[in-house]
Amino acid sequence: MKLLPAFLFSAVTATCALADPVALFDGRTFTGWEGNTGSVWRIEDGALVAGSLEKKQEKNDFLATTKSYSNFELTLKWKLEGTEGFVNGGVQFRTKRIPNHHEVSGYQADLGKGYDGALYDESRRKKMLAQPSPEVLEKARKPLGEWNDYRIRAEGPRIQIWLNGVQTVDYTETEPGIDMSGIIAVQIHGGATSIVRYKDLRIEELR
Repeated sequence: MKLLPAFLFSAVTATCALADPVALFDGRTFTGWEGNTGSVWRIEDGALVAGSLEKKQEKNDFLATTKSYSNFELTLKWKLEGTEGFVNGGVQFRTKRIPNHHEVSGYQADLGKGYDGALYDESRRKKMLAQPSPEVLEKARKPLGEWNDYRIRAEGPRIQIWLNGVQTVDYTETEPGIDMSGIIAVQIHGGATSIVRYKDLRIEELR
């Protein structure tokens, strides 16, 4: 049997670790998603959109996938605009809906001034798990109202986040009993007059 050089073997196995990328959002319909599609979420120019610059969003709201995921790499673009209040959004993963409640529980790749590129635990431990230093954030963030790129990788207990190509989080979960699978969801935060947009959501499941 002919042996592959170590570097070539590593490259091959790294490539095989990812399944083919799949679009989570087709840019036209809510197929594969569930939530308040009539009253909160809409589709504009190929993006999932929520909020208004004239009317305040009263409470957090989440549009979620109908399928659950465990180990994956997720990429997407997001844009946030706002005039007053807590202008914020987020990308949930390994998340569960809280029964009979508007909230969800799970990991969130946060977004908003002072929160871009950070990892938050929504509704569960209710705390920031990891966030970039001011120096890293300065390299990564863009002004409010511009499109940003997120890359989120979840593999076992390790979670990594890249904002606009700059790694902002490398976190390893150590607390027992934390779910390693769940839905993916996008958020508009309550308490602000703001608009959040998400598009080009693609996922590659890790084999």
